[in-house]
Parts: sequence; structure tokens; C-alpha cells
Amino acid sequence: MKIFLTYSLISLTLICQAQVTQRNILGTKYSLDAYKSSLIPRSQWKPYPKTPEEWKAALPDSLIQSIIKAGELTAKKEMPQMSATILMNYVRSGDREEHSKISFGRRVNLMDLVLAESVEGKGRFTEDIMNYVWAICEETYWGVPAHLGVQKAKSGLPDVEDPTVDLFGAETASALGLTDYFVGDKLDKISPLIRKRIYSETNRKIFEPIKQVERYGWLSKKNPVNNWNPWIVSNLLIADLFLESDESKRAANAYTYSTLMDAYLNSLGDDGGCDEGPSYWFAAGACVFDALETLSSASNGKINIFDQPIVKNLAAYVYKTHIADDYFVNFADADPKLRPDGIMLYRFGQALNDDTLKQFGLWAFKKFPTTSTANGSFHRMRRLSNILALNQIPKTITAYKPYPDAWFHDIQVLTTRASNGFYLATHAGHNAESHNHNDVGDFLLYANGEPVIIDAGRGNYTARTFSSKRYELWFTQSQYHNLPIINGKGQLAGRQYEGANVKSVVNDKEATLNMDIAPAYDKSTGVQTWNRTVKLNKIKNQVEITDDYTLTQKPTSLEQVFMTVCEVNTDAPGKIVLTTPKKQSVTVLYDAKIWTVSTDLPSTEGMEYKSFKTKWDSHPVRRIILNNKTLSQKGKNAFTVVMN
Repeated sequence: MKIFLTYSLISLTLICQAQVTQRNILGTKYSLDAYKSSLIPRSQWKPYPKTPEEWKAALPDSLIQSIIKAGELTAKKEMPQMSATILMNYVRSGDREEHSKISFGRRVNLMDLVLAESVEGKGRFTEDIMNYVWAICEETYWGVPAHLGVQKAKSGLPDVEDPTVDLFGAETASALGLTDYFVGDKLDKISPLIRKRIYSETNRKIFEPIKQVERYGWLSKKNPVNNWNPWIVSNLLIADLFLESDESKRAANAYTYSTLMDAYLNSLGDDGGCDEGPSYWFAAGACVFDALETLSSASNGKINIFDQPIVKNLAAYVYKTHIADDYFVNFADADPKLRPDGIMLYRFGQALNDDTLKQFGLWAFKKFPTTSTANGSFHRMRRLSNILALNQIPKTITAYKPYPDAWFHDIQVLTTRASNGFYLATHAGHNAESHNHNDVGDFLLYANGEPVIIDAGRGNYTARTFSSKRYELWFTQSQYHNLPIINGKGQLAGRQYEGANVKSVVNDKEATLNMDIAPAYDKSTGVQTWNRTVKLNKIKNQVEITDDYTLTQKPTSLEQVFMTVCEVNTDAPGKIVLTTPKKQSVTVLYDAKIWTVSTDLPSTEGMEYKSFKTKWDSHPVRRIILNNKTLSQKGKNAFTVVMN
């Protein structure tokens, strides 16, 4: 069985938003000549400390000692080794994790060693740094096997004669660029061929292949693009600015990368909504910030678009989709829980003069302090800027007030809160969104920060996750979202399967989303209209779901699904009592004359599902299924959710 899938195909099926608006902000506001005249020369650009004295002036001694300690621990480790067999595992079994553990581990180790050497300056780590640099340069391909589909050959192994750029190739380029910046002079003392090799390999594997723009769906100016664009561009910018010695070429490359990122800003609606969800926002909107911050730093603030409304709105998205603690709205492949990078959010808020974002960042840093400073596999320039901003954090932190209501018109997502602690999020949209699940009309509900009715989220990424078999996985199917199943069938994937007549109402009395979700279902279901209303009644502090439908003929079956991680009690007819882990009680009211109730447990067996054993704090995901007894051709069903 062949499981190869080109990225261009993925981009057609999984990376599609409502429209592309040709803003082209960076390319319009700044010319190539502006980059040539504005960029600080490579030899003079010093965005980070380089000597022990500079580090000592910038960081507390406790942090310097922890950086050195991390380097010492890494120096004792054996370097992770790669093999062709490990590369081939992706096409043989679908597994992505074994390769990633080795590849990502090498780069994390390299940065531990590099920073330890830079802050200490005694030469203790240079030999290990050299070995890691040489080993990484020896790798045929810097990305992951799952992303080899862009290459012409489809063998499961990378083709050395056909280099292509993916997320982790770009991350590798920036890691090597940072290595050159921090310890390049010390590597020269060992051998002048090391830095020469860094540039040669980065140029051959990344800087030259990226010029073939037409190969990469995530660089399209015509079609919407997703997080790949700013994630890669942010890394290309800093890598090239550190490694390219030809100043004219360096400026031209920075200009080109900036105009490539215009494609991402063009893909957003005016309200800045991210259809991939908040967890992906940290690899999308946050990477826009990384790139813009790099440009501003490298030009002494002369290249700066932080005043643009689209940048302000894409930043605000992250706090508008925050539920409570580490819970965020998680439609599509987004994760329900994440530990936000508070210092980055604070810095972004400073750049935008967004007080809410700053307060959200300060709250997040206080709640999850290690997220901002821990060494990780990605966004290394972000971590460096974070630790250098530690002394900017105010000692007195103003209380963060959660955002009350938000409506993202372009991605058709509504979020809202009630005074009793209910948090509701719902959406219409379509079934070809980035990292799409078939979920037009879905909603989720929390009570005082605890999940009650949920979007189960994604499982583990494997070969099948991004193949033609994606919708064989239960967590992508509408039958496992809070949606109707009509004549035994759920929604279908594709841009044409969407919500219609979508209208939102948000005021002091209610927050409501009205939509016809019938177009999200295949015509074979016989559904003509299915007008769904999801409403937070702020007067009664309850959630009201109403479905008004018409079918072409009497159905053979009609079901309504609710997903939960609560304990479920269905003993009383007309009531489904949901009890949260903290013993909050919420009841779903239904008409017992119309519905019978059952529950089941989706599978947690298999590579794609193993995360569900621990996701949701190890509480099992449960599906509640209401089965319609009356089976009318036309009908109006209502469900009300109340706090007990």
C-alpha cells in the first residue's frame, strides 16, 4: 500500500480558508532598496549577547548557571544516531516519532551546548559543538520523512539531488545560524572548514531550494496558506541574516522572505482568526511576530508593520479563544490544553500597545513560567528573546480579565461567556479548513473552566493522518462531534461542504450563531435544510441548541451526538446529568418522548489514538448518542444545557 502524499495535495485538502485578500503589506510598504539601505550589516548586527560579560549583564546568575548546567548534562550524552531504516519507518509503519526524537534531539542538544559555551566562554563545549554541527551537516535531509512528498522520488528515503524545504529544515537552518553567531569564531580556531560547511549545506539544502517557490503550496499567493508559511519564514530570516556574508544578497533574501510571508497575512480575514486553532497559533501568528521582530531588530526599527490592523487582530485571536487556565478553544486539530508562552505574548503586546495581550502574557508567565524559557525543538530565537526580556517583566501584575465575547467573521467562530461560569464556543465554516475535521455546526461548552461538552481533538499524527484515509479516523468525523447523524451518515470533507446563511448575534442578552448545516452533508442523506441555532442565553445562563430540519422523505434514522469527558448519568428520562472531575453538575435537557439515550467509548487502540489514553487528564472521551424515535420528515428539536 502506498502512503506517499505530496504537500501540494495536502495544501488543497487541508489548508483552505475562506478567501485571499491581496494586502501584500510588507512588499508594498518596503522596496528592495529599502531593505538594502535599512538592514544593519552582518558584522554589526548584535541581537543577542555573545560574550560571558555581555550575558552576565543581561541575565541573572541563576539562569546563567542553569544554562551551563544544561550544557554539561548534554556533553555527557551520546549523540543520537540516525539510520536509513529509521527514515524508512514512516512509509513502512506510518510512525513519525522515532525519527523526530533523534532529529529534534540532536538540535536541542546542539543549542544546549552552544548557549553554555557562549555564556561561559571557556571552550569546554566547542569539541562537542563541532561534532554536532558536522553530524547535522552530514544528514541528507533536515526535515522529517512525512514531508518528503514534495520530492520527485517516492522511495521513503530523501533524494540528495532534489533538496526541498520543510518546517524542520528551516528550523535546522536557524539553529546553525545561531551556532555561527554565538560560537563561530571559536569553531574557526578548530578549523575554518566548519563554518564554511555550515553555510554550504544551508545554502544547498535551504536557501537555494526555497527559490523554487512554485513547488511549495505554503508559499502560494493565490491560494490560502497556513502555519507553515510564517513558521518557515521566521527561521529563514534569522538564518540568512546570520549566515549570508554578501550584503546585497543578504538584503535581497530578507526582502524575498518578507514578501513570501505576505501570503500568510493575505490568507487571514480582517479579524485575524486562525482556523487551525490556538495551539497552532503559536506556530502561526506567533511566528509572524518572530519574523517581524527579527526584521525590526535587523533594521533598527525601520522595517516595522506592528501598526497594521491585521497584525493587531491576529495577535488578539489568542486571548479571545482562551477559556480558562490551560484550556483553549480546540476546533480542528488544535489541542484543548496548552501552556502559553507568556513572555512572548507580553513582548507581542508591547510591540502592538495591546494592554489586554500584555496582561494575558503576564498572567500566562506567572501561571506557566518555564514555558517561556525552556529549551525546545522549535522557535529558538523566541526563547532567546524571552530570556533577555525577563528583566522587563513588571513585579506587580494587574489581574487579567478573560475576554467576554468574540465573533470571527471569516472563520465563522463565536466565543462567549455567561455570568454563571459557562463558556461556549461554536462555529460554522467549511470542511476544507486547515487541519480540518468534519465539524460544521459543532460547539463546545465549559463550566467554570472545566470541560463539559467537548471537541475531542486530534490523535497522534501518523502517515494516515495526512493521507486520503484521514477521515477514516474517528476524531476527524462529524459522527464524533456534537452534531446530528442523518440516515446513518455524517458530514463529508471538501470546500463545498459548508455552513450556509450564517448569522451571529452578540449582545448583553445573548450570543447566538444561526446556520444551515445541511450543505455539509452529502445529498444522499436526503437533508434539504438543517437550520441549527447555538445560543448562550445570558439572561437565563443556559445554552440552547435548536435544530429545525426538512428532509426529502421520512428518515430511517436520526441521531444527535454529544461528546464529553464527564461522568454521565442517563437514569432520569429527559435528563443527561454530566458531572465534572471537580463535581460540578450540568444537565442536558431533552424531550424523552422523542429521544432514547446511549453512550459508547471511542477506541484508544492504535497509533493514531494512543494520546487519548492521557489526553483530557486521562479521563476517557465518551460519546452520548440520542436516537430519534419519531423519525419525522420535518421537525424541530431542542436541547437545553443548564448548570445544576
